Amino acid sequence: MEVKMPLMVILGGGESGVGAALLAKAKGYTVFLSDRGLLQETYRNMLLQHGIPFEEGQHTEEQILQAQEVVKSPGIPEKAAIIQKLRQKNIPVISEIELATRYTNARLIGITGSNGKTTTTLLTYHLLKTAGFNVGLAGNIGDSFARQVLENSFDFYVLELSSFQLDDMYRARMNVAILLNITPDHLDRYEYQFQNYTNSKFRILQNMTPDDTLIYYQEDPVISKELTDRQPAVQVRPVSLIGSPQPGAYLNDGLLVLADGHQPFQANMAELPLKGRHNAINMLAAISAAQAVGVGPEALHRGLMTFQNAPHRLEPAGEIKGVQFINDSKATNVDSVYYALESMTTPVIWIAGGLDKGNDYGQLAALVREKVKALICLGKDNQKLVSYFADRVPALFETQDVNEAVAKGLEWGKPGDTVLLSPACASFDLFRNYEDRGNRFKEAVKRIMN
Repeated sequence: MEVKMPLMVILGGGESGVGAALLAKAKGYTVFLSDRGLLQETYRNMLLQHGIPFEEGQHTEEQILQAQEVVKSPGIPEKAAIIQKLRQKNIPVISEIELATRYTNARLIGITGSNGKTTTTLLTYHLLKTAGFNVGLAGNIGDSFARQVLENSFDFYVLELSSFQLDDMYRARMNVAILLNITPDHLDRYEYQFQNYTNSKFRILQNMTPDDTLIYYQEDPVISKELTDRQPAVQVRPVSLIGSPQPGAYLNDGLLVLADGHQPFQANMAELPLKGRHNAINMLAAISAAQAVGVGPEALHRGLMTFQNAPHRLEPAGEIKGVQFINDSKATNVDSVYYALESMTTPVIWIAGGLDKGNDYGQLAALVREKVKALICLGKDNQKLVSYFADRVPALFETQDVNEAVAKGLEWGKPGDTVLLSPACASFDLFRNYEDRGNRFKEAVKRIMN
């Protein structure tokens, strides 16, 4: 008699969903993948090749509600009708991260925060890789964690974790967790309650033990308050820009200092490829995590010196007639723009705009007054930006064309100025995503250069 294996349904057929489907099938589940959109050809072929049944363009409720367990794409909101029906039937809904952690004994370094996650994750991975560690990179970046667990045998994984991924994690345990900052973001997914979003971020600590290490930015008021209230039973390693925690990591007169009593470490920020105070936090967190798993001082220094950040994060896009162009398209909230403007040492022509996510521009007022000589609004609806900044900047221009925005930036710029694309908004009004926006900005700069 044939034994029917438990049904695992995968909702969403992107990188994480297809990876989860492959792992689930390899572990003996009956698997069915469902995506309301159309699958990319690569993923469709992968599912066909492995004999995994799937549907696209719809969710067949009758089949999905037969599942013993569901793996949900982080892009599907809790309020989606199919998720609500799963909840009503008490069918467990988990993330790809939760599934993959069941099948690996690797040590896990998890990184979250409203800003700086990707840079810190890439740097932490680079520090371990440079030191010769057998390490994978996954989560909200790179290849599917589940597929890597299936196909590789890494000793370590560095995971970028969004709040949406953390929401569907229950038994996963991080050996090292980094909490960079918590500022309002994605509140439409959290009933517009900041505490709900904060609680989501703090799920990174669940299941951690006194043998595990939490690295956090000491000056973040939300994190500090929550840690005081929660008192987690973990080893804590604060990161600070104004104090000198012992043990911990801090910035002291331009030096990154790691103080743990065993292998002290220092590096001069002026010599390193990442610039700005926000990147000091990211670097201090990354070197703290790397040291926590055994990376020594020489390897830390070598890794810091050779790191190249991901595109669209304060990325140099070219220079024309002495005017620098910087692509910071990933800055989709006010907090990211604050860090970008703070790191500027030259007069700025600021390009901002897009889909506003409920931004409060008040926290930028002083920096804009100090640093910005002109504002170019690049978006379909610039009303909120214009009404707030019209009286706060010497010059303002509106456009829906990135080529026109770049041309106006060059027209207004003088040698030594910087034209900074740092939008503070989502990109979906004029572009496919923030990468598309950044790439088209860079192309516009190159066209003029050529």
